[in-house]
Amino acid sequence: MGKSNLPVEKHEVKWKDRKRTIFGLPWSFTRYRLTDDKLIVSTGLFSLNEEEIRLYRIMDVTLKRSFGERLWGLGTIHICSSDKTTPELDIKRVRQSSDVKEMLSDMVEAARKKNRVSAREFMAADDMGDDMDEDDFH
Repeated sequence: MGKSNLPVEKHEVKWKDRKRTIFGLPWSFTRYRLTDDKLIVSTGLFSLNEEEIRLYRIMDVTLKRSFGERLWGLGTIHICSSDKTTPELDIKRVRQSSDVKEMLSDMVEAARKKNRVSAREFMAADDMGDDMDEDDFH
């Protein structure tokens, strides 16, 4: 087979884990990866589904830890974003969830600064509805 002419983007993975099942074991086909600019959630065994959220689109990050999760040292990170296909996402039952939440929050702020995105733009997007485009911010 010949080489592809598509550009190859290398994104260093800053964090990765799997959704944990009972007893905190990683017997799941849900995988999470975090790079400098996006969060990627892969699910499935035979059919693969990959969802990606750009970090600058994340508006809120919340940590939830049920009693069972706390017993096994796990937690669930709830994300609200301005992404049209994934406005809410749970990073379910991951280890060191408090540290991951803090790292994610810091990386979201860095991505917003890098892309010059402010909270004001998110509020404007909510007020304008779905019929806006990138030119509406200029």
